[in-house]
Amino acid sequence: MTRQCPPQAPESGAALSGSVLAEAAVVFAVVLSIHAAVWDRYSWCAVALAVQAFYVQYKWDRLLQQGNAVFQFRMSANSGLLPASMVMPLLGLVMKERCQTAGNPYFERFGIVVAATGMAVALFSSVLALGITRPVPTNTCAISGLAGGVIIYIMRHSLSVGEVIEVLEVLLIFVYLNMILLYLLPRCFTPGEALLVLGGISFVLNQLIKRSLTESQGDPVDFFLLVVVVGMVLMGVFFSTLFVFMDSGTWASSIFFHLMTCVLGLGVVLPWLHWLIRRNPLLWLLQFLFYTETRIYLLAYWSLLASVACLVVLYQNAKRSSSESKKHRAPTITRKYFHFIVVATYIPGIIFDRPLLYVAATVCLAVFIFLEYVRYFRIKPLGHTLRSLLSLFLDERDSGPLILTHIYLLLGMSLPIWLIPRPCTQKDSLEGARALVPYAGVLAVGVGDTVASIFGSTMGEIRWPGTKKTFEGTMTSIFAQIISVALILIFDSGVDLNYSYAWILGSISTVSLLEAYTTQIDNLLLPLYLLILLMA
Repeated sequence: MTRQCPPQAPESGAALSGSVLAEAAVVFAVVLSIHAAVWDRYSWCAVALAVQAFYVQYKWDRLLQQGNAVFQFRMSANSGLLPASMVMPLLGLVMKERCQTAGNPYFERFGIVVAATGMAVALFSSVLALGITRPVPTNTCAISGLAGGVIIYIMRHSLSVGEVIEVLEVLLIFVYLNMILLYLLPRCFTPGEALLVLGGISFVLNQLIKRSLTESQGDPVDFFLLVVVVGMVLMGVFFSTLFVFMDSGTWASSIFFHLMTCVLGLGVVLPWLHWLIRRNPLLWLLQFLFYTETRIYLLAYWSLLASVACLVVLYQNAKRSSSESKKHRAPTITRKYFHFIVVATYIPGIIFDRPLLYVAATVCLAVFIFLEYVRYFRIKPLGHTLRSLLSLFLDERDSGPLILTHIYLLLGMSLPIWLIPRPCTQKDSLEGARALVPYAGVLAVGVGDTVASIFGSTMGEIRWPGTKKTFEGTMTSIFAQIISVALILIFDSGVDLNYSYAWILGSISTVSLLEAYTTQIDNLLLPLYLLILLMA
């Protein structure tokens, strides 16, 4: 969610090209920074991938403008292929470098697999765009083919046979998810957002299958996240397919929905989790949540904040009911209340009990997705009520049948916790800029995006070229994040920046510039880029 004026006509081609170039410049700055920090054959692959994605992105943009894309994508933004293509490869590179330094060869190889997988799904998206572009873009095909050839050659000589098979498995899952979900959910994603979201889901699904077949040992909270994410996705695909053949708005369909949800939960998800953690999942979850007195206090505090959020929704809808205009929409400041509530939720969890925050965020994700299913399918008795309540908080990015901005907000705040839940080894300590990794979502979205939106929409006058974003909003965003880092140093004794202030300032400034120019879902994109820079 970003600071934007009310919806207007689409930008002109020149303005859009200027903003796309600026966004590409910021992404290339990040890629080159990681390349300089890592400097190995994998980082050279990342540079080659960025170059080809830059050229292919214009082909995707042209397909979207002409309406010739295979699926219906969100039209209020550019394709976003370049920034989305680089997230998984860069994340894999910084994970590999960190674990190599810490002396953990298993997670070092895991980082390489993450990077290779990200490059594979990005190349597939590029090939898809080039394959449906007419006339065939010869120069872009040559650049993409050269970059792809270099990447495939290096990875073929760097990955074991098992790792290559794992990458191909994720790519196959990604292809099928693209065909299914982009058909079922038109206008919900840009090509870049689809690459990022579906690529992540594909990787999670493959990891869950792999760990289920190998009976690997691990932390139960990690298995809990994998099973919940895959279970909710499979539930959505199942009901989307089912309700093609029946009316979902009747009482009979609603009762069937709730019964099948119980069957899938009790008959598939819980047994799957039991197989992985070797204990009763419900008993484990209850023992985990109420293990210490601190956790009980945190849960009570979070329940209070959840009640406040519900009261805000009800109050704003009451105002709409009393308003003469039926098209009343919540103003930007009102929508940012939820950002403040989420910041107030996550900071105590990060400071006092990160494992509890990890699990609580997973439970919240499941609840959010389930409620969205109820709203989307008009499941009685809450379906129509949720449609009315949530329509107040829509913006132009919710142009498809799903309302995803609140889910993206939760993901943006939670991904730094989920992706880097603990050090690589006991000897590996998160020092310097890495100490702020758990706070990446809080800084980029909770503080930076919120302050930029409020100040930019109320006091901003100088606009960045080719965008609706303002210079004042970006500068106040950077300043607010710096103040937040100072407060984190005061209240979190476990954070030791070790004089890495210049890198932190540069990382915050770079991500703030990306927020100013990107048209993608910044709640999801910004925390990932800040996490990557802080990890480097």
